[in-house]
Amino acid sequence: MIDMHAHWKPAEVADALRARAKEPRIVRDQDGVEVLKTRMSEEPLANAFDDVDFHLGRMDRQGVEVSVLSLVGTFCWIESQPLDVSVPLCQRVNDRLSAICQEHPGRFAAYAALPLTDMSAAAAELDRVLAMPGMIGAQIPGNYFLTRSDGEAMRPLLEVANRHHAVLFIHHGPRPGDAYPKVASDTDNARRRNGTLDMQASLSSVMVTLCLTDLLASYPDVTIQVHNLGGNIPYEVERMDHRSMLDTPNEELPSARFRRAGVYVDCNSFGPRAIEAAVELYGADRIVCGTDGSAFGVDWTRKALAEARISEEAREAILKGNAAAMIARVEKVSERETAAA
Repeated sequence: MIDMHAHWKPAEVADALRARAKEPRIVRDQDGVEVLKTRMSEEPLANAFDDVDFHLGRMDRQGVEVSVLSLVGTFCWIESQPLDVSVPLCQRVNDRLSAICQEHPGRFAAYAALPLTDMSAAAAELDRVLAMPGMIGAQIPGNYFLTRSDGEAMRPLLEVANRHHAVLFIHHGPRPGDAYPKVASDTDNARRRNGTLDMQASLSSVMVTLCLTDLLASYPDVTIQVHNLGGNIPYEVERMDHRSMLDTPNEELPSARFRRAGVYVDCNSFGPRAIEAAVELYGADRIVCGTDGSAFGVDWTRKALAEARISEEAREAILKGNAAAMIARVEKVSERETAAA
């Protein structure tokens, strides 16, 4: 398996977390022990960050050949800080991610964190990291693509990614300044409302922007990955087609446009029936594995793929082949650029 959705908690931001006045931050509990405190919970500092050797051991046990690392949502606050804070923090994280890739050849690749309060600075950091070993693109908050108008702000990053044939991993999350999460923690079923209902609806809007508008038309060499099967599109596309037949009968059906858009989705967190629907809509050549970087996620994804009523060829493409091709495209361009320099 190649895991294209493996989140990482970097210890390199520990000092910055100690300086914060709001969650996430590092504080001392009633026993004087340092803990990482987030909106939802707290955990001892010994468990708060990811360890490379531990992660590699788990990968070996579960048959994960490559993990593509990306910043976990709890740590994405570094991207929304003023530039004097966000630039050095993002650079520190990205430098370490690249170092992990170099220290363990063939086992890791990574998506960069970017200082998103200034698109020029974000584009410059993306350009910098794409010259570094193991870095294949960047993780971008999904709220930047909720509508085509929102997506206009992303043109500087799309231009850099297009030049390098890089991957942009669109992950559900807020832009700097967005109210987030949408549902307050004291609301009934807040986790389900935020972590499933709102997330999936938002990702569906992202896919409509990416596939049913011309936003990406000028960037043919960008590879886009959206997580969680691209929201609810595989289950809603029949209704979209029906409404299109009634409302805009001369327009190409949404199902055809989703299929030929070339946007990749990962199957993180979904079961066999959902994977079958996604294969029917997007094609097996547009689906990759994702696990959130957790042991549970790997087991869940493997079981879902094993039980899905799809061909063995499709299963192997989703497990490894599609992701390997995505990574190879970036690496090939990076090698050419290095040789030219």
